[in-house]
Amino acid sequence: MNETHGEYTALLLDEGHSEDAAVLDRLRRDPAVVFVDRLDHQRDALRSLVPTPDAGVLDEAPVWAYYSWRRTVVRLLGPTSFRLLRLDRNRNKITAQEQDRLRGVTVGIVGLSVGHAVALALTLEGACGGLRLADFDTLDLSNLNRVPGTVLDLGVNKAVVAARRVAEIDPYVTVTLWKDGVDAESIAEFLDGTDVVIDECDSLDVKVSLRREARRRGLPVLMATSDRGLLDVERFDVEPDRPPFHGVIGDVDVESLAGLGSRDKIPLVLQILDAGQLSATMAASLVEVDDTISTWPQLGGDVLLGGAQVAAAVRRIGLGQPLTSGRCRMDLDEYLDVLADPPLPQDVPEEPANRAAIADPTKDAVGAVVNAAARAPSGGNVQPWTIAADDAGLTISLAPEHTTAMDVGYRGSCIAVGAALHNARIAASAAGLLGAVTVREADPGLPVATLTFGSGNDRELSDRYEHMLDRTTNRRLGVPRPLDDSQAGLLAEAAAREGARLCLVTDRDDIATIGAILAESDRIRFLTPTLHREMIGELRWPPRDSVDTGIDVRALELDSAELSTLALLRRPEVMERLGAQDAGRALGKSTADRIASSSAVAVVAIPGSTSRDYVRGGEATESVWIHAQALGLAVQPISPVFLYGVESAELEQLSPRYAAPLERLREELFDVVGAKAGEALAMVLRLSHAPGPSVRSERRADRVRRRIS
Repeated sequence: MNETHGEYTALLLDEGHSEDAAVLDRLRRDPAVVFVDRLDHQRDALRSLVPTPDAGVLDEAPVWAYYSWRRTVVRLLGPTSFRLLRLDRNRNKITAQEQDRLRGVTVGIVGLSVGHAVALALTLEGACGGLRLADFDTLDLSNLNRVPGTVLDLGVNKAVVAARRVAEIDPYVTVTLWKDGVDAESIAEFLDGTDVVIDECDSLDVKVSLRREARRRGLPVLMATSDRGLLDVERFDVEPDRPPFHGVIGDVDVESLAGLGSRDKIPLVLQILDAGQLSATMAASLVEVDDTISTWPQLGGDVLLGGAQVAAAVRRIGLGQPLTSGRCRMDLDEYLDVLADPPLPQDVPEEPANRAAIADPTKDAVGAVVNAAARAPSGGNVQPWTIAADDAGLTISLAPEHTTAMDVGYRGSCIAVGAALHNARIAASAAGLLGAVTVREADPGLPVATLTFGSGNDRELSDRYEHMLDRTTNRRLGVPRPLDDSQAGLLAEAAAREGARLCLVTDRDDIATIGAILAESDRIRFLTPTLHREMIGELRWPPRDSVDTGIDVRALELDSAELSTLALLRRPEVMERLGAQDAGRALGKSTADRIASSSAVAVVAIPGSTSRDYVRGGEATESVWIHAQALGLAVQPISPVFLYGVESAELEQLSPRYAAPLERLREELFDVVGAKAGEALAMVLRLSHAPGPSVRSERRADRVRRRIS
């Protein structure tokens, strides 16, 4: 090892230290030295980071960095704040925690032609904290087809050129040079303190010696060859008995390899690279070595690709991610030969779906009752019921095959059955068929609601008929105009008449608290694999999908940017990545924004948690919803993940990783809405003043059966 640090590293000076201040004073008096000070811009950028760095980072003392080969002094942030700001755009392809881990990795690179590109990529990505660079050669003009240097570097040692480039990007990276290169005697010293070895040298004897010593020390060796994107990986750290070069050249005599000319190296090179896998242009060029060309060719683009490949492999090793021994080819020409048009996005029709025909209760009374029951809301529009009717009455049975994970104990399905029953009662009253209602359990948790047709007519129910037919979900952002006392009273009465209690929240701070609770619940729903899969499975994209079940994406009321983002949120591997980082706070932003735009949040509370209680809660929910819409309010139901998980064990089964946070969120919601001991929550409704929805949900006809008496 031979070094003159000032030749390739920045001299870091702290103006608060007297000796450094004296050096800076001398430099300022030198008219040939240029001072560059953009510290204010760096600090402004640092303060703008999300999340905002803590005070210790913001107040870190700056430094002056003197680059002797440029005769320039630059004022920079201190090491912690510099690294935080410089690498911020890596997030979250590389997380902050991963960056900290990679900072402890030292990479040794032998050969600084291709190796320069590797050092550059590693530095740009912050994929290591230390570099050991070895090359005996100086930069020639012929190297500038592939080495990212400049004509100002001609005649300078290649390792020095690379080290200067690193220092000008990040002066805090520790760089050590071997300007005489390495040989069989110096390899051991070079590898001391190295975690990953990169071989980009031309000397076959050094290549073999480097691998033998790396294997003895248990160090991985990586190599990019700049032909057809070949990346070679030898994990001697996990396979100590693995033969060098995967055994393709056998046990060669290192001394016999020293000093070989370009043509003499070709037989071994062909063994190492697999002659049959070389590109046609490389194979043809090797035939011409020492005849029409002096050595084998390398293109700058291929070299830069190799730098990116090696940097990606170093990241995996440094972070303990899977990377096996072996080789792969990332042949750009091969991929460019098979370019294809991307799939065109499915245009979502802008026109609203046609509204289903409304049955006239005076012409087909039983049909009107059946139609009304089928128009009831259900979670994800799964319609978890079977509706059967004849001239004697109507039966609504819970269909357990249409449940979801969030429908714990079929409680959400019971809500849907109750809403369908309430609609049926309204239509029966309007048709003069109102009779007795019974709710029984066919099996535990599986209620069956029966409406026996009679000759009754409840004026209050009948008056709701048209409003019931108009009831729909409206997810548009609203205007948070306050409700008056009479509106609040009517909504409370609508719940009370069905045996429930309405918790109406109108205080802006409390609404904001509910928004935060529901936003975090949505984040957990996205990050829980089963819940995410079911949530995405509910979405329907017309005209490709039928919309008679599930949620028409148009009903989400998303703008084009939000719809594009949804394409990312549909991908389970993206959610897995966010979950691994416990990130994704933005996943609940849409819900938080909509809650913030609400006039009130209405929560229907029921006096118990049996299936009959939840059926009653469904009737009360539908009653409140119909009344609210009749008052000119837009209504959106929101089902937080924890809504139907009454017991801790149910939350554990629902989302094992987030069971504790879900229980905390449930308690917080109970507290802010003023739920009482012994009560359960049937539904959360967002009430706002907003334009009408883009579309209405459709219904499936096969869930309804009309019996002939």
